Amino acid sequence: MRHGCIIKSGEEARSKMAGSVSIADVLRLSVAERIQLVEDIWDSIAAVPEAVPLTDGQREELDRRLESYHRDPAAGEPWEEVRERIRTGKTSAA
Repeated sequence: MRHGCIIKSGEEARSKMAGSVSIADVLRLSVAERIQLVEDIWDSIAAVPEAVPLTDGQREELDRRLESYHRDPAAGEPWEEVRERIRTGKTSAA
């Protein structure tokens, strides 16, 4: 569940962030705020996947995983469940 973005989208955020955030600023955030910051940064990267170059090996692995998913879509688990299990420290879905 998201409780609001630390990073604002758009030109305003880019101009405010450019050169004004230090590691000390980030370390002053609570752990929850830092996690949210990382999620927000990741979301901003994921929004433009074409900007992230892949090696041939990475592309082949992604193709292999996609093919595996198409063969048996029920074999995996939804990301939300996996993330919650990680956050709560559970080691298995059972």
